[in-house]
Amino acid sequence: MTAAVVARPVLGPGFGLYLSGEASGLLGTSVHLVALPALAVLELDATAGQAALLASLASLAHLPTFLLALPAGAIVDRHGKRALLYGGESVLIQHDGEPILGRVAGPRSGGAMTAMSSTVGMTVARLQHLDLRSGQRVLDVGTGAGVTAAVACLIAGDAGVVTVDRDEHVTAAARERLALLDHRPTVVTGDGQDGWLPGADYDRIFVSYAVTRVPEAWPQQPAAGGLALASLSTSSPSWPGLAVITKDATGRTRARLEAVKLGTRAGHGWKQIFLNARFRERIDAADGGSTRATRTGPPSDESRGMWLALDHLYPGLVRNWAADHLVIGAPDCGSWVAARPDDTGTWSVTVCGPRDIWAEVQDTATRWQAAGSPSSYRLHLESDGTQWAGAGTGPTALSWPLPAAPEPATTVPSQAHAPAPSPKETTP
Repeated sequence: MTAAVVARPVLGPGFGLYLSGEASGLLGTSVHLVALPALAVLELDATAGQAALLASLASLAHLPTFLLALPAGAIVDRHGKRALLYGGESVLIQHDGEPILGRVAGPRSGGAMTAMSSTVGMTVARLQHLDLRSGQRVLDVGTGAGVTAAVACLIAGDAGVVTVDRDEHVTAAARERLALLDHRPTVVTGDGQDGWLPGADYDRIFVSYAVTRVPEAWPQQPAAGGLALASLSTSSPSWPGLAVITKDATGRTRARLEAVKLGTRAGHGWKQIFLNARFRERIDAADGGSTRATRTGPPSDESRGMWLALDHLYPGLVRNWAADHLVIGAPDCGSWVAARPDDTGTWSVTVCGPRDIWAEVQDTATRWQAAGSPSSYRLHLESDGTQWAGAGTGPTALSWPLPAAPEPATTVPSQAHAPAPSPKETTP
């Protein structure tokens, strides 16, 4: 099936990220010196002069954020880009592996979106978690628009920053636009799964795409006291996990899997499933479903540790977050469940298909509660390559293995047509 894709100019929710960062004190007081000009150049195609103007204004810390919005808004308004700035959503960076520098903006059809920016909220949360400091060595895996690399350069210093992406067009664009901001980190074209050993050991590792298991190289490259963050997911995008990998002063690596609200998209080589419009219409019409009433409802959406466990114990499920009630489907077999509460606290539950998804939810909830209702799980990375997550002890422990290889799927177009090129690097 061929879908029309509009290739927006390389400008994303940059201004939204800046405002969100100011509101939440993103990375302390210094990040606002780079966030606005960096995003203006990297995702708005602002000129070096415009970036310099924004940087000089941003340096006046006593000016309120809304005043800094004025020159940024002027740049954006002239190009009709306000919706992208204020939307806060992911923005297309590259379509079907095309060159980014020098391309002509306009509609695209068919093919695949091969690079996109992350949402504002997720990016802010990850950068806060990284707690970047001056002088740190930082590895940015999945360069994208180069926003993380720009922030890392300003705070940690260019000399210690390495950014890696498998697509040579992405790295070429990031290299040129980072230079407009007077940042010249090491830019590598290569497979991010391998990290970048010549630059190790790293104090911080930031991964901008999701994986199904932790690549062997990533836990080996943090420095003592280092931190690595990466989304870890199944084929479902509905309940993401965050792999948090640390190395203590003795060199011992520890890892945990946190249940989080937002995650990044699947990396190269595997796909994620979704509920298509036809399937959603079937669920809305309760086509073929059977309904029963129960006083036992599902755990709340905030019980993310339970939903993360469901995703791994009973894979292949997708939540319809646009619905005003609980709707979960299994695209591979057509099973689904819809649950609504009434004013008396009774739930009306409709199930359909060979899988009883409601029973799967209730079974997972019972096991999760017996394990202590964890919000995170210890992530075990064994020397033989086995990986598994778990919480609790004894007969009430809750655990599951991670897959040995990326999960195959056919619902999302390929993210690239060619194999990853041989690693190449550029330095100042």
